[in-house]
Amino acid sequence: MGEASRKALAGQNGAIALDTFGGRIHVEWDPAAAVTPLGQLPFFIEFLKVSGLFETWVADCPLTYQSNHASDKRAVLATLLLSILAGHHRYAHITAMRHDGIHPELLGVSKLVSEDAARRALARIDEASGVAWLDRHLAKTTQPLLTTPWILDLDATVKCLYGKQEGAVVGYNPKKPGRPSHSYHSAMMANTRLALAVDVLPGNETAPLHSMPGIWAWLDAVPKAVRPAVLRGDVAFGNESVLREAEARSQPYLTKLRVTKNVKALIQTLFRSTAWEEAGHGWEGVEDTLRLSGWSRARRVVVLRRPLTGELLMTGTDADQERFDFIASDVPTKRYEYAVLVTSTSYEILALAQLYRDRADAENTFDELKNQWGWGGFTTQDLARCRLMARMVALVYNWWTLFVRLAQPHKHFEAISSRPLLLHGVATHTHHAGQTRLTITSLHAKRSAIQAVLTNVAGFLRTLKATAEQWTDADRLRAILTRAFATFLLPTAGPPALPTSETAAT
Repeated sequence: MGEASRKALAGQNGAIALDTFGGRIHVEWDPAAAVTPLGQLPFFIEFLKVSGLFETWVADCPLTYQSNHASDKRAVLATLLLSILAGHHRYAHITAMRHDGIHPELLGVSKLVSEDAARRALARIDEASGVAWLDRHLAKTTQPLLTTPWILDLDATVKCLYGKQEGAVVGYNPKKPGRPSHSYHSAMMANTRLALAVDVLPGNETAPLHSMPGIWAWLDAVPKAVRPAVLRGDVAFGNESVLREAEARSQPYLTKLRVTKNVKALIQTLFRSTAWEEAGHGWEGVEDTLRLSGWSRARRVVVLRRPLTGELLMTGTDADQERFDFIASDVPTKRYEYAVLVTSTSYEILALAQLYRDRADAENTFDELKNQWGWGGFTTQDLARCRLMARMVALVYNWWTLFVRLAQPHKHFEAISSRPLLLHGVATHTHHAGQTRLTITSLHAKRSAIQAVLTNVAGFLRTLKATAEQWTDADRLRAILTRAFATFLLPTAGPPALPTSETAAT
């Protein structure tokens, strides 16, 4: 045929000859092949089916269509689930996975929807109904864990915006001053890295007074027996309105105070006190009572300090508010960094100092949700869809956290490491002799360990299905949470033990 004729024929078949350092290769496309780069996702899908999380989520969704040619509600939610799980930040990224040849069928749908269909579907959901729907399912992922003492972390984070979206207002933004933003107010369960609630407000509504009414309503709806042992927040929550509402509900709290004029006066009074005691990590503390000008009563405070050393000692200035000298004397004195905590608890100083230091873990959760999940994206012109997507991202994040905890109960893996471990892998879908087979090829260096872990998780779910058929979805979810968070649950808390094969038969 000649070289030119062969090249023309190859071009008609979609094949391309490429010269590489390993020699010539021939590349062709097969758009109908049943393959996926998320080859290990079926393990997570089985987790969703056994727990009943996905099925009830779809059934409760308030999305409705009138046209017979409209998208299927289940297909819309399956598309958003896969997009969030894959780490997408924009609706446009849905296009990259729309023709996945394996997972739509495993989720019970024929195909995924387009990015425009997903956006329009969210617009059809009534905001109040959608918020209530997602809040109910967020509560399902955490409610069984509330039977053991736990800490409620409150905080807010900023999401920068670059268009003319609703609520895009210039507010407090320490990283990019002057940039319009949204403010994400959230409540987290400390140490478990689970999201309890989230709300999206305009960028100039970062203060707790805008979000606390929702938090108080959420707490009031929770039985007193399972309320948090401590409500914990940063300096933004150390104000009269928050403290007064917590005291009215007999809710213990621990927050930090701004180093204002009256707080400085207290520190100066205690500077030469002999009552300072060890507070851990180089800190020492002393407790007292304080009533600020805007407070309705005196409250217990703990003043913490640690000596400045090295570069901090050389650069510390009074303008920092937390590092300053009090003694005007020719005799050199130590310079300290100060922190003042206000609390209604009776914990000793060492315990309080450590409790507040542990609050730093909440910042890691924000970083993960913003940079590895979708809180930094999925932006629309209206605020309603942003609120729905923020809750949906938090829900999928909780689901994935529970699944990963089943694989490794004693450690939290962020998505940046858990996705390559337990999600990514090339899979091929084949049918033969009436059997559907999925062949997974993992490119991870720890593929043998990954295979063993996922096999173990599948074995647990198989046992759960076989020995707990009489249980409801809520009972199964409680059993899953008991295994995933065995480190946190008290021995007397949690669901009944899994029945043995003999009791199940009975």
